[in-house]
Order: sequence, then C-alpha cells, then structure tokens
Amino acid sequence: MQIRRAEISDAPGIAIVHVDSWRTTYKGIIPDEFLNNLSYEQRTELWKDNIAREDNYVLIAENNEGQIIGFADAWKRESNIVEKSGDLTSIYLLEEYQGQGIGKLLLRELFFHFKQLDYEKVFVEVLEENKTRYFYEYYGANLVKTIPIKIGGKILNELIYEWNNVDEVVDKF
Repeated sequence: MQIRRAEISDAPGIAIVHVDSWRTTYKGIIPDEFLNNLSYEQRTELWKDNIAREDNYVLIAENNEGQIIGFADAWKRESNIVEKSGDLTSIYLLEEYQGQGIGKLLLRELFFHFKQLDYEKVFVEVLEENKTRYFYEYYGANLVKTIPIKIGGKILNELIYEWNNVDEVVDKF
C-alpha cells in the first residue's frame, strides 16, 4: 500500500473510488436516484480539474497492485475567511478497504501538509448520518455548526467540524 500525491492521470481511478464510495457510504442517506446517476466520466473531469488546481492538495492510496483504493484532498474553500486555516474537503475509501488504517494515513499526510502551510485551524464538513464524523471526532475535531443542505431533493444536516490546533493533531500520529 502506498500514499502519494495525485497526478492528472489518476483522475479516472479517483473517480471510480468517488462514485463507488458515495454509493456505499450514502446508501439510505442520499436518495438512490441521485446516487445511481453519479457518473465516472463526470467525476473524472471534476478530478482532472481538482488535481490541476495549484491550491488543491490531492492524495491517493494505492493497493499493492497499483489500484487506487482511496483518496483525500484539502484546500481553502472560498467561504473560509479564517486566517491561517484550511479545509479537509474529502477522504474516501472503497468499502472493502475501510477500517484498515488507510484513512488514518491519509489524514496524517493532510495534517503534515497543513503544518507545512502554517495553518492553525482546519475545518471539515460531513453529513450528520455519515459515520466518518466519529473518525474526525476521534482525532480531535470539534463540532462548531450544523447547517441544512439539499442533496438529491432531500434535506440533510451537514456538520462543520474544526480542529483548532494542527500541532496537536500531528502529535497524535
């Protein structure tokens, strides 16, 4: 297993993980029609753009056969006006690779990146019904706000968490 910085050529593999992990993670949370309409092609284009952005830090996790099995990314959202802060925008793994410590490795690499950028705070948004919130809480994220959002015609609660000390998180690894 290897964690490395993503390249444009990784976009199709990231798209597969993105679509497939959404379909398993959000089954019963987001309407099936929305999940069934997710497209590998559209997500590939999205990830080509995301990887090409200079301010976006995209990582992939590969298994021993070189297959992309997970990814993570971080940047500073336009809505984030807090100085010396950034946003963890995603960590996703194929279902069969969850619970093996790969998410922790991705999180660690993102926080090393945040430290290099001299960030003091990091934010992450997660749907209330997504169990990943407990993973973030375990690593010290504190719930700061809940906002309603609409996905696939359904109103869901999005939780906004904050880590207010990047060094403390890095020390946990």
